[in-house]
Amino acid sequence: MNPQPIIPLRVYDDMEAAQRFLVDVFGFKQGRLDRDPSGRPVHAEVSNGDSVIWIHRVDPKHGLVSARSLPAQPGGLVVFVEDVDVHYHHARSAGATIDSPPTDQPYGQREYAARDPEGNLWYFATRRR
Repeated sequence: MNPQPIIPLRVYDDMEAAQRFLVDVFGFKQGRLDRDPSGRPVHAEVSNGDSVIWIHRVDPKHGLVSARSLPAQPGGLVVFVEDVDVHYHHARSAGATIDSPPTDQPYGQREYAARDPEGNLWYFATRRR
């Protein structure tokens, strides 16, 4: 199997809480959580199907900041799910901040927008058949 050619990276103040939220609220599969010798998380992963997302800690030395420290988001990630309406209802009832409800888009998919607790923008979508 070929490795994923592009791996999205999301930065969080609290990597463990972010991983739990992404699994419990957005339905990702939990991946690895690596710690340094002192027990501090240094790398985490979640996945959706064959796609992996890396979770990194805030690291000012490398210019990595949490979305909550920014005045606006420069973009988001789009995640395809089996049924966007079911996904939306679960995420909303589990505490996700919803930016927009499921809406049919002119480019052939139904999607909604939500944010995680640190303000990262996520779009969840289902292609219309």
